[in-house]
Amino acid sequence: MPLTTTGDLVTRAAAAGSAVASFNVITLEHVEAVVAGAESAGAPVVLQVSENAVKFRAGQLLPLARAAVTVAERAAVPVALHLDHVQSDALLRQAADAGFSSVMYDAARLPYAENLTATRAAVDWAHAQGLWIEAELGQIGGKNGRPPLDAHAPGARTDPDEARSFVADSGVDALAVAIGSSHAMTTRTAALDHALLKRLSAALDVPLVLHGSSGVPDDELKAAVAGGITKVNIGTALNIALTGAVRDFLTERPEAVDPRSYLTLAREAMTRTVARTLQTLGSASA
Repeated sequence: MPLTTTGDLVTRAAAAGSAVASFNVITLEHVEAVVAGAESAGAPVVLQVSENAVKFRAGQLLPLARAAVTVAERAAVPVALHLDHVQSDALLRQAADAGFSSVMYDAARLPYAENLTATRAAVDWAHAQGLWIEAELGQIGGKNGRPPLDAHAPGARTDPDEARSFVADSGVDALAVAIGSSHAMTTRTAALDHALLKRLSAALDVPLVLHGSSGVPDDELKAAVAGGITKVNIGTALNIALTGAVRDFLTERPEAVDPRSYLTLAREAMTRTVARTLQTLGSASA
């Protein structure tokens, strides 16, 4: 079916009291697994490509984007494309022509005033191109090998009053909030601040996004969705599934050299992870 938009999927999820899952993809196997898992669950899904994934692909966005568009257009469920954690304005400006309907513009590393100025400029450009745009306030941590911030470090958590002003002044369509999760977690031990989430949900009239969801246990994820999270980003969980399947196969068969043998198992493992996550979020059959 034709590509849908991230904004439409998030709006529909919010109306249904669920959340749309947005999976980071790095390889074609990631893309195929996400769509297969979504089809298995009968759920819509977002394929997202991060700036780090573009850097891994020699700085070229189009090869992976074109592959994602092709797979998405053949899917039996609605699929949208999202460009994630963009810090480069040059990359931002490639989004619309590459098939993306949305962008997460990441200036959260900057002091508040600079974050707002940069985000406002990105929003103005994105909206002129018909793009839905997400930003981040508070520091979720764990990106680019940096350790996650301590939960009580200044700026680690999103302040509701500051968030209200930021959303109003920047014009963003969604906000990623820091409530206790962290990027790149390989254990599911994150404890979310649900009291803070309740305050953020009451203070803001835009969808709330949870980054670093691979490290969040199922019960915590369900509670986050019930508390107002409508977009959930998952990346590391897919990489754990992929790497585990490849590692197990090559440990048992060290003589193997054909990558199709172990990449098939890796893709299947990621597919199961996607389907299970969608069931947890209540996205299945949406």
